[in-house]
Amino acid sequence: MGENAINVIEISPSSSEKVRDSGTGIPISHILCLKNANDIKLFEESEECFILDFDPFDPIDISKLSVSEKPAAGDGDDDDDGNDNDDDADFVVLAEKGQVACRDYPHSRHLCMKFPFETSSHESFCEQCYCYVCDSPAPCSSWTEPKPAHCHASEQDGNWKFLRKMMKQRPEV
Repeated sequence: MGENAINVIEISPSSSEKVRDSGTGIPISHILCLKNANDIKLFEESEECFILDFDPFDPIDISKLSVSEKPAAGDGDDDDDGNDNDDDADFVVLAEKGQVACRDYPHSRHLCMKFPFETSSHESFCEQCYCYVCDSPAPCSSWTEPKPAHCHASEQDGNWKFLRKMMKQRPEV
């Protein structure tokens, strides 16, 4: 053979690979078993059939997520020499799947995700908020007046828990 000649070697399939499906006459092909959710995209493009050895709908374990060390461009945290110095680690949710209990379903005002209790005015409320004391949709008749207003109620305060218990024991009018 010359230096540039291509040497082709034909390899016959083993006897186990010659097995054919008795119903269709189609040879049985290989099937991959994926054990890692990260491999789905890779094999989805190249393989017709694969078995998942995990539930793709299981919740993501946030503790296994990595934090990117590269800050976002143009976040306004430049120092004098133009370098981006964002020392705070930010957590960004890129997507969510399904319903979120404290946003999409009725919830006590102090558990609201749309208006976080610690960072927003207690008087504000979303369409799913209800009064912790009265168990009625927000705003209740005592939402802002008389003092103490029900908008400030939370289960962390024993006084509010007592008022809630008293309201539940009160006969319906």
